[in-house]
Order: sequence, then C-alpha cells, then structure tokens
Amino acid sequence: MAAANPETAQLAPAAPGGLMSNPAVRQLAVMISLAASIALGVVIALWAWTPNYTLLYGNLTQKDATEVVAALQQGGIEFKVDQATGAVMVPAADLHQARLKLAGQGLPRGNGMGFELLQQETGFGTSRLVEAARYQRALEGELARTISTITSVQTARVHLATPKQSVFVRKRKKASASVVVQLYPGRVLDKGQVASIVHMVSSAVPELEAGQVTVVDQRGNMLSGQNGSREMMLTASQFDYTKQLEEHYKNRIEDILTPILGADSVRAQVTAEVDFTLVEKTEETFNPQGAALRSEQINEEKSRLSAVQGIPGALSNQPPGGGVAPARVGQIEAGNAVPPEPLNSSKQATRNYELDKTISHTRMPTTSLRRLSVAVVVDNAPPQGKGGKNKAGKERTPEELERITQLVKEAIGFNEARGDSVKLINAPFQAPPAPASLPEEPIWEKAWVWDLARKVVGVLLVLVLIFVVLKPTMKRLLTMPPPQVVTAGGVPALEGGAPEGAGDQDQMMSLPGPANYEETLEAARGMIKEDPKRVAQVVKKWVAEDAG
Repeated sequence: MAAANPETAQLAPAAPGGLMSNPAVRQLAVMISLAASIALGVVIALWAWTPNYTLLYGNLTQKDATEVVAALQQGGIEFKVDQATGAVMVPAADLHQARLKLAGQGLPRGNGMGFELLQQETGFGTSRLVEAARYQRALEGELARTISTITSVQTARVHLATPKQSVFVRKRKKASASVVVQLYPGRVLDKGQVASIVHMVSSAVPELEAGQVTVVDQRGNMLSGQNGSREMMLTASQFDYTKQLEEHYKNRIEDILTPILGADSVRAQVTAEVDFTLVEKTEETFNPQGAALRSEQINEEKSRLSAVQGIPGALSNQPPGGGVAPARVGQIEAGNAVPPEPLNSSKQATRNYELDKTISHTRMPTTSLRRLSVAVVVDNAPPQGKGGKNKAGKERTPEELERITQLVKEAIGFNEARGDSVKLINAPFQAPPAPASLPEEPIWEKAWVWDLARKVVGVLLVLVLIFVVLKPTMKRLLTMPPPQVVTAGGVPALEGGAPEGAGDQDQMMSLPGPANYEETLEAARGMIKEDPKRVAQVVKKWVAEDAG
C-alpha cells in the first residue's frame, strides 16, 4: 500500500452546517456559554441566600414608614419595602426582635395626627372656620392617641360634634362624641376601662357630658351607654362588692391552711349576706341634772285697799280708816309696834334655765355584714407507706379537723351572735388529669427550615448547572474535529495516511471545496460506485469519532 503524499494531501472541508469548526465562532460560543452559566449561577446563589421576608407593618403613613425604616437601620436589622403597597418587610427570623425594638421606641405612632396640625404653616387668608376645624381635628387626634395607650386597644378614632352655642339658653345644643376602638385579637374592655374612656373624653372637651359619649368596638358592639336603670346599676355594683368580699375571706382561709395542708389540699367557698340598706337617724336629748339658771324675774305687789269694791252704795261707800302720819310711822317702828297687814298682796316670778342638750345625726354604714357561711374541704393526709403504698392517703382525725375548724373561724372573724356557720369535711381529692401536650409546630412551618431548604436547593442547582450543563457544553465546544485526508481519487484516507485497498499506482487528490457543491457530490457518488466497501469504512470511522 502506498503512503499518502503529504504534499498533495489537505484537510477535508467541513460538512454543510458545521459552523462550529470555525475557531472564531467556537471561541465566541465558549465565551457566551460561560457568561450565561456564571450569570445563572449568581442568580441561583442570590435566590438561595436571600432570607425569607415577612410583613412587619402595613398601611403606614409616610411619616411612620420613615421613622420605622430609620429605626431598623439604626438597629442593624435588614428590611425591604414593598414598592407596590409600601409595606415594610423584615426577615422572618428577625420579626419579633424588630417589633420589640420598635415598640420600645413607641413606633409606629399611628395614623392620627394631633397638635402637629397646628404647627403646619397656614395661608394668609385662612378663615376662622378652617382654624376651628383644624383645632377640632387636632383634639380628636390627641384623644385617639391617648386611648390607644390602653393595653387592649390597638387603634382608636374619635369624632367630636361641638355645635356652635347660642346666646339663648333654650336654643343651646349639647356637645357629643363618638369613639371607635379596634381591639387586639382576643382582648376585651371591661366596664371600668370603658367608663375611663368616656370620662376622659368628656373631661377633655368643654361642655361635654359623660352621657353624650358613645364607645363602639370594631365589630359594631356598643360598649358604653346606660344598659339599665339606676337600680340595676346599683345592684351590679352591690354584686361586685359581695363577690370581692367573698373572695377576700376565701383567700384568708386558703392562705392560713395552705402552709399546713399543702398547696392543693384545701378548697374553700364563702357566701356572704350583706345588708345594703341606708339608714340615717337624728336624735336630740336633754339632761335635766345639768340645768343652770340663766335669768329670773320677780314681780311682787302689796295693797292696803279694802277688798270691798263695787258700785257705790250704802255698804261700799264707807269712809276709809284713819291714816297714820309719817312721824307716827317712825315711832311705831321704834316702839316695835307691828304695822297693820296689807289687805291685798300678789307675787309673780319668771325663771329661765339652760338645759344640757345633745343633738346627734347618725348615718349607718351603707353595707353591713349580716352573716357568713363557709364551706371548706380538705384532702386526706399524704401517704405514709413505703414504695408508694396507700396512695389515697389517710383520713384526718377528728382532733385535727377540729383544729382546722378553729383556724378557719379565727381567720374569718367568726361571730356566733351574727349567725355565722363553718362547715369543714375531709374527703380525698381526685388527681387532676395530666395536661395535654401542646401540638408541636411542624418542622416545615419554621422559618429556618425554609431558609435551609432554599440554600440546599440553590447548591444543588449550581452543581447541576456545572456538571450537567456547563461541563459537557464546554468539552464539546473545546474539542476540535480531527483533520480528514482524501486521496487523489476522492477516497478519504485512513489513519495511516493511505486509503484502504488503494494500489501503488493511485495518485492523491483533493475533493473540491464547499463552494463547488455539485462537483463534490459527483465525486462522492463516484467513490461509492468504485469501492463501496472502502466508503463504508470511512463513514463508520466518522460516526465513531462523532460519537466519541
């Protein structure tokens, strides 16, 4: 077999459509594939290592959003602002920490604006009506802020209706107010909290009575208002007082018996009968033993006229008796002569005395305890057996029960005259059932699991991109096809350089280039007719190389 002449041999032209055989095109394809793979890997890595964000606060005003973002930046907490809704989002792992930090700074402050409205610049032509409306709006905002500080209230809105007062008393209208509170889930406002809101609003607005304030929750339930008559309100307050009194006595009994019997070995109930009758009494008393003479007036009259009086006549018209001269009177007195007794005498005395007087006004207590009824149950004594025997415990002796009863009586201030009663029994307590364990949170609902899964998926995608897509593509692009040598007769040469079955007289020649397609096709047909076996071997070799 003659060896192929290297001077006349040349590379075989690429097949139609084999553009990748061009070195420049192959380099460009390698660069594009490498850049696309790197970009895709970066995207996957960013997606995998980006934390899972959750909503921190939504529907914030521009001012509140700015303050919240500034506080998060100062605290070193990552955040993201949703461009569509303006909501502030933080990583799920930092949600509670961010809310605690913002709550410590009093953020967010809420949608309402208070007296900041009065600090805004106003135009030169602002009317009095606009100024009054701004002041009312500012007052509503301040009241809403104050109400929101209550533990159970999330947000609040206040609406004030302050009509213009007339100079005529009959035409004056009362001011009113409406308060809408949004409570936290699971929270309620008791009557005392509602009353405090009502009185706070009425005290902050001039000429606003407490009865004109209405409080409503987010479900439309009215929390304020007169739910009954005055008698019903008094009854409710009396019931609360009785309940507190009974709870007080119950705590006293359990506090004195718990250190002796054990924390879960005593149960007590107290029923108190309370008299809420209001009694007032005024009393005025005098002390006759302490009388004192304040003034005395005595009037005494004496007369020597005859007692005979009447119409002048024979009997009454008699001459008076002989008189006594003044000088004679002195002689009579000196001689101790007794003057004649007067014919008429009268004496009157008026005496005024000061008596010891006492005026007392007594108002009995509004509430008085009439009677106490106490029921106490104590558990059996702790088991004394070894190895857990006698689990039910031992019944207490009558002497021990008597001592416990005396302690109970002393604790409540037992009064037999009042009709108090104490009943104490001993009975074994049933063991409380074991509390059901709280359902564990599924592992797939935890934030760190999703973050870890995201990172694992990202690493797997990067590995798949490298070993399944990038590496085979780069290998195929960087592998150049071996040059093909053909003989003068148009037969491709084998690896040794000489075509199989060619004689010494065969001369080497090249196939026409791809520009002369018809000639190349005719030459290929001629080679197939001349030596099909050799052509089959060449095609088999090409297929084997392409498969490698």
